[in-house]
Amino acid sequence: MFSYRHAFHAGNHADVLKHTTLIATLRHLMQKEAGITLVDTHAGAGLYRLDGDYTETGGEAKDGVVKLMAALRAADQPPAKDVSPAIEDYLDIIAGFNPSGALRVYPGSPFVMQQLMRTESRDRLKLFELHPTDSKTLAANIAQLDAGRQIAVAREDGFEGLRPLLPPPPSATGSKRAVVLIDPSYEIKSDYGKVSACIQEAIKRFPTGTYLVWYPVIPRPEAHDLPRRLKTLANQAQKPWLNAALAIGQDPTHGPEDRPGLTASGMFVINPPHTLKAVLQVALPQLLAHLGRGRGKSQTLESGG
Repeated sequence: MFSYRHAFHAGNHADVLKHTTLIATLRHLMQKEAGITLVDTHAGAGLYRLDGDYTETGGEAKDGVVKLMAALRAADQPPAKDVSPAIEDYLDIIAGFNPSGALRVYPGSPFVMQQLMRTESRDRLKLFELHPTDSKTLAANIAQLDAGRQIAVAREDGFEGLRPLLPPPPSATGSKRAVVLIDPSYEIKSDYGKVSACIQEAIKRFPTGTYLVWYPVIPRPEAHDLPRRLKTLANQAQKPWLNAALAIGQDPTHGPEDRPGLTASGMFVINPPHTLKAVLQVALPQLLAHLGRGRGKSQTLESGG
């Protein structure tokens, strides 16, 4: 089934940052045996084609996963030394969806999380997608997995759908654990306020959950304020937080009249694993080295709580 609606953005630098952070977070949390309720509030279609005719060169993936894979995994290149384990893990998962070796498919967050789920621990995955076309495609893509009750898809507003899931049901060992990814498109300006309100309520309903928020870094007041508001909410709740941002810089082939597109994004994590900062301290400079392309490139990592 896949989806062509967001295929142009799939696998871009923002996805690389988002999914590298998500995978590193889940790897650590899944070292404990107890099951986890996983939630993606804005799941999209789940799988994306990178070889659609209309994208020609793979859309924005050419400056993201395609570039990274070529630098670190190309058959005609010597094996890269001292690559961050988090980046290796990310590329392994992407490669698993492309057994022929050609990058044709990019897994969105639902399929990244599904790859890491543990049957024996009875992890559960709840996916929300409001857009009718994407929701239908997502349901069809998930149905191919025959995952049964392990994965649930709802055509619903994820901001609203999250509420009744927190606190999550107890695992087999009695502990309650949840990881929530919130990554709306932010095409609607009100999404910024909704993210803040959602996080505020989620922390109250389930203070020990791990919450990951993806956000774009763009010249818009709401976008600039969002990570600051999230820091305030985490600090007020006395919860640890981590904020990672990656800017690949301006495309040197573009002239001043060209629209630059998205050149930077961030991941804000509340209640991050204690290992995540050290993992990203190694991974972020390497991502910048391979994906950075011009004026304005940078990477930042800060934490608190």
